[in-house]
Amino acid sequence: MPGQQPTPWGQPPPGGYGIPPAAPVKKTGGRIALIVTLVVLLVLCPCLGLAGWAVWKIADPSDDVAPRPSSSAPVFPPALPSDAPPSAAPTPDREFARGDCVVNEGTEENAELRKVPCGPNTYQVLLRIPATTDGDRCETLAPQATANYVHDNSVDLFDYVLCLKKR
Repeated sequence: MPGQQPTPWGQPPPGGYGIPPAAPVKKTGGRIALIVTLVVLLVLCPCLGLAGWAVWKIADPSDDVAPRPSSSAPVFPPALPSDAPPSAAPTPDREFARGDCVVNEGTEENAELRKVPCGPNTYQVLLRIPATTDGDRCETLAPQATANYVHDNSVDLFDYVLCLKKR
């Protein structure tokens, strides 16, 4: 054809046989979507893992507490009578763990718990629920509890609830 450049044998002329050449296809949209998806997964996976760990730590499946009939329980254990015999030397440790026994040396409104050896007129810690001040959680997580103690710290991460059972 006149005006066209010669081509090697067997190849169509540039622009084909009257058909305009196709524009090159850019493949950046798929790469961007892949990068966004990977970033979202990298951010969500650790967050979901931490949330699962927190739920697992709060709901301790090794609790061997049995359901109890519903009754109104005091929010804080009452103080021991003043004529109660002194117990063995208490530990000054302020951290209370499952199985520890405590007495209240304060009032019902302003409890001051102290660790003591387990015995009559003490409260045994059935469960410690971290990072909360919701004492009602003892009803579902430790239904055998007869009282609870709420520790409200100015830093919410250090809040906790103790589910207690009168011995």
